[in-house]
Amino acid sequence: MSFETLGLSQPLLQALAGKNYDTPTPIQLQAIPSVLEGRDLLGIAQTGTGKTAAFMLPSIDRLVAANRRAAPRACRMLVLAPTRELAGQIADSARAYSEFSRIRVATVFGGTSIGKNKSDVARGVDVLVATPGRLIDLVDQGHLTLREVEILVLDEADQMMDLGFIHALKQIVRMLPAKRQTLFFSATMPKTIQQLAAQFISDPVQVSVAPQSTTAERVDQYVTFVQQAEKQALLTMMLRWGFSEKGNMDRVLIFTRTKHGADRVVKLLAGNGIAANAIHGNKSQPQRERALAAFKDGSVRILIATDIAARGIDVSGVSHVINFELPNVAEQYVHRIGRTARAGAAGVAIAFCADDEKAYLKDIEKLIKQRIAIEPLPANFVAEAHRIKTTRTAPPPPTREERREEEQGRRRFPPARVARGQGRYANRVKPAGGSGGGRRRASGR
Repeated sequence: MSFETLGLSQPLLQALAGKNYDTPTPIQLQAIPSVLEGRDLLGIAQTGTGKTAAFMLPSIDRLVAANRRAAPRACRMLVLAPTRELAGQIADSARAYSEFSRIRVATVFGGTSIGKNKSDVARGVDVLVATPGRLIDLVDQGHLTLREVEILVLDEADQMMDLGFIHALKQIVRMLPAKRQTLFFSATMPKTIQQLAAQFISDPVQVSVAPQSTTAERVDQYVTFVQQAEKQALLTMMLRWGFSEKGNMDRVLIFTRTKHGADRVVKLLAGNGIAANAIHGNKSQPQRERALAAFKDGSVRILIATDIAARGIDVSGVSHVINFELPNVAEQYVHRIGRTARAGAAGVAIAFCADDEKAYLKDIEKLIKQRIAIEPLPANFVAEAHRIKTTRTAPPPPTREERREEEQGRRRFPPARVARGQGRYANRVKPAGGSGGGRRRASGR
């Protein structure tokens, strides 16, 4: 099928043609006709499946067909996103799709000038993409009303729960008109998300494009067992090899559990002559935008991130995802490795697993229902690790704040069980059986 067969208007088809989009993805095929009919929708879809177009294209058509103007300090369509990066990307897509439709799009999120936010919404906007906190600030200060919302979209609802936005979401829903269309998307659908969805949607059409918590089929996954103190040497060796003529690393996204951990990896790599940037919640919005822009244009090919970026980074050409530290919530592993193998490309995900992370690995393998192939340490690892350790610029010891952040994470999210030895794993990825593990609330770092 093509977009023409889905009932979209000519201005939208013209915008899609300009981007060489001609074949809808499965989520678009399922969602667009129902959204055009005005139905509420409950969608289970991971990032990278094309769900932004699945809700934005038919919504723009409905806004145009209604032939109404946004009232001052009001919006007609509200899209809630968990992170600044994701909000910005959704807004960029909305502007591109509405190129020939005369739709006004604005964003409001933390880290930007609230004065500019007030100015952007003063005359009214058709599509407002927002993070919950800044949205509530504008409403409380009387600069925005949600009484005119015709279409509400909750994107990445499970991550909004993880980041602690549940009370903000409940507050927002009380500000909305009862008569509206609601589109609710989540990558996973545990009981807590089902209960949240029930507060927002009525008699929805349900669409799903992948089983819950599945990993990208085109991602080759590996795990290397290594001592915590030796991870930096292993990372340095891997990057040097991968960026050499014999390697195949184009862009590498590296995940740590904490914000200070991300900064430390950047410093350690710099000490070994490897350029990298970090993106996390402690960075200002301009810093985050510069780091992401350098990663996108290839001027800096290594980006260190915390889980706040696991669903907010949509960069084509990420060849490798490295889990420098395994996530203490298994679902985050799925979202992390979903940053590679996008738009039909292949990708590689490598996990570094220390002794105190083996329980996290077991949780991950239980969730994804497969065992991850073991990649042994390089044959010359001991000698090379010693050489790197003795020649690199030594980083400062961990600060009190760094130690506190890591300890808080361990207390809040202990592993489900104590790891008992390394265990034996298959040399190839193969089914392990069993059902997905129970969901634990994520830290939102």
